[in-house]
Amino acid sequence: MNQFVWRNMRDTDVSAVTEVGNIVHPAFPEDRSVFQDRFELYPAGCFVLENDNNIVGYGISHPWALNEAPALNSLLQVLPQAASSYYLHDVALTEKARSGGNASKLLKLMVQQAQDDGFDAMALVAVNGSRPFWERQGFSVRDVATLAEKLKSYSDDAHYMVRLLNNI
Repeated sequence: MNQFVWRNMRDTDVSAVTEVGNIVHPAFPEDRSVFQDRFELYPAGCFVLENDNNIVGYGISHPWALNEAPALNSLLQVLPQAASSYYLHDVALTEKARSGGNASKLLKLMVQQAQDDGFDAMALVAVNGSRPFWERQGFSVRDVATLAEKLKSYSDDAHYMVRLLNNI
């Protein structure tokens, strides 16, 4: 069939999401508990990409503080009460899912969720040379001195990026 469909993540998807994450991001492995934590805290921001009843991608996002980024492979346990941005924790697509605009379709879902929740900014940490993709999606690098050390823990090419939503 080869049709790709984004849908909201379910609790039963967490193991498959963990597997996809560790295949797509071997340099940034995250424990199953991290995906479970994000899903339990904010299921509205968790999406999976299905193809022939298999999960071949995912997007995890949640409210967070602007100009801050959670540490890699860490549990949040609680979302900030005064969240000021919509944070894209991770987007991962297997090789077979990297065409056909699947990432852009996911971003539209996430933008809609962010707007529905009243946020006027989205943020992420770009790694693996993904900065050009995120720039094409309207994100810009933001230098935040207090994030410098944390970004190095991601990778040498990590960039904190922000997209304003009030002009969409």
